[in-house]
Amino acid sequence: MALFKKRTTGKPGEWYYCLKHQKVEEGPECPAKNRFGPYTTREEAARAMDTAHERNLEWETDPKWHDTPRDQAP
Repeated sequence: MALFKKRTTGKPGEWYYCLKHQKVEEGPECPAKNRFGPYTTREEAARAMDTAHERNLEWETDPKWHDTPRDQAP
C-alpha cells in the first residue's frame, strides 16, 4: 500500500503556468518541475513569467541580499 497517493487531476480553480508548453493550465496537467503555481486566477497564472521576472529583479537589487564586494572585505 502506497503511503502517498499520486495526484493525477487538479482541483477546479487551481491555475498553473506550464514552463514546458508555455501555457496556462487549470489543475496540474504537467509535472511539478515544469510549472509555476498554483495561482487563484487564470490571469495570475498568465502573468507567472512577469511575476517571476519582477521578483528576480527585486532580489538582485536588494542590498540586504548581497555580500560586501571582495575589494571592500576586511
